[in-house]
Amino acid sequence: MEPERDKVVLSYDGTAFGGMQRQPSGRSVQAAVEAALRPLGWKGKSILAAGRTDAGVHARGQVIAFDLAWKHSQAALLNALNAGLPADVAAKSLSVAAADFHPRFDAKARRYEYRLFCQPLREPLRERYAWRVWPAVKLARLQKAARALRGERNFVPFGSPSKPGGSTIRKVSQAGWRREGEDELVFSIKANGFLYHMVRHMVGLQVKVGQGALEPESVQQALSSKNKVRELAPPQGLCLLAVKY
Repeated sequence: MEPERDKVVLSYDGTAFGGMQRQPSGRSVQAAVEAALRPLGWKGKSILAAGRTDAGVHARGQVIAFDLAWKHSQAALLNALNAGLPADVAAKSLSVAAADFHPRFDAKARRYEYRLFCQPLREPLRERYAWRVWPAVKLARLQKAARALRGERNFVPFGSPSKPGGSTIRKVSQAGWRREGEDELVFSIKANGFLYHMVRHMVGLQVKVGQGALEPESVQQALSSKNKVRELAPPQGLCLLAVKY
């Protein structure tokens, strides 16, 4: 039986992982998936992934692909894969893709969310998936700052390309903040691609604006100056929500 290219949407809690990509030491989502695939007859060297999420970053819509000769149904493969995955990784869906499908290079857009909440005292359970910020931020200031991030431009102040000399031009089609509940704020951003640490630098700078330490114009000034943004939000508030093809 000839192998088929399977496309899988993954969800994972990134807390105990060193990132999506295989690591020299320590856990990675990639290694966990590959370990679950080998007993199913997978003979590849490396799965393909849509994005390389950092250590501590979560995902609800990471997309991977691999070639596998499987004699049974797709539902059976999904169940078998999940049976071999650790508790903090789950395969949400599985489908057969074109033989040349690549989760990263075929992607048209990716969507991330970053969550934070404003409280003066620690809340360990919430802080696993959100950044606790104090002093509190003002939503109106965050919304004003986010407007400068929309459009196609050079985002080099907010991140670095995946390989040396790579392009730092990205097109952000959506960027904005919303309130959820009494004290939680969510930054949602959609773009055709992201630089390394791009969203976390964006959130770090905007939080300074939201707290009043910087003016909303600081975001546009950072983009114009090309100087690297130093503010970096912690990883646990970030989640890869979806990849669009």
